[in-house]
Amino acid sequence: MIRKLASGEYRLYSRKVDPKTGKRRNLGTFDSMAQAKQHEREVQYFKRQG
Repeated sequence: MIRKLASGEYRLYSRKVDPKTGKRRNLGTFDSMAQAKQHEREVQYFKRQG
């Protein structure tokens, strides 16, 4: 999940809520939407590795 911050940056959040905090985990902050989408793809790829 990517959200635009008030500062104009984009933040990548986990899809699931963290049970300890009750919030979504911050997976990184990026200057552009393209960078955030690329990182999301990298995260998804890494999750599928054995």
